[in-house]
Amino acid sequence: MFVIIGWILVGGSVFGGFAIAGGHLAALFQPVELLMIGGAAGGAFIVGNNSKVIKATMKTLPTLFKGSPYNKAYYMELFALIYEILAKIRKEGLMSIEADVETPESSPLFSKYPLVHHDHHVVEFMADYLRIMVGGNLNAFEVENLMDNEIETHHHEGAAPSGALAKLGDGMPAFGIVAAVMGVVHTMESVGLPPAELGILIAHALVGTFLGILLSYGFVSPLAGLCEQKLEESSKVLQTIKVTLLASLNGYAPTVAVEFGRKVLYSTERPTFLELEAHVKQKKQ
Repeated sequence: MFVIIGWILVGGSVFGGFAIAGGHLAALFQPVELLMIGGAAGGAFIVGNNSKVIKATMKTLPTLFKGSPYNKAYYMELFALIYEILAKIRKEGLMSIEADVETPESSPLFSKYPLVHHDHHVVEFMADYLRIMVGGNLNAFEVENLMDNEIETHHHEGAAPSGALAKLGDGMPAFGIVAAVMGVVHTMESVGLPPAELGILIAHALVGTFLGILLSYGFVSPLAGLCEQKLEESSKVLQTIKVTLLASLNGYAPTVAVEFGRKVLYSTERPTFLELEAHVKQKKQ
């Protein structure tokens, strides 16, 4: 939603200001210039990225138009789930969660928390390390190192779409210049035309530079920045799970372990201690 609003503001400010200044909006509508800029940018994007990055970028683009799922309500459910798992371990032993972590998609315990249960990547991350805890073959330091490596891999993999979009945005002004040069070449080969017609051709050529810069800094490059922010949010969830599970491995009670995880969150998503305590009690009942 905010992406659409931002694009409307960008377009409205630029084209509205041009119209208020007395410009004719019809002069800016140049399908051929858009074809050259868009086609060249799309081709360069395909040339400069392998199939994995292209697929990841196409998969990421629709998510940029949606709000972040990682809000306070999500984290409260996540902490309530982790608390219930750790409390069950403390009361009944590690083997009591074996069935839950082997098939989390059908686990009644995970199913009680739909916001988290529908997040396949988070559930898989949590279940993998709970399974390691059940196995009991690794100490807290070894598990922490393994978690750090997986989170780093997740971050590098998730950074590919934002990097591809950033490079695409950086190249669009240059493709705008290419379109403008083509327009100038066309103008020079039509030098015998009356001055009024030559002026129109030059204006059409300049539109290419304008469109390349506008599409880059007003539309494409901001998507790369938004993609990076969403990646940071998805990594923060994994860091929160990491800190909470490691606190439990180090012998802290479930209430304290969850508090460790709560402290990792950004202030905008972090529930207060009392809010989280009330939510956990409600879920237990």
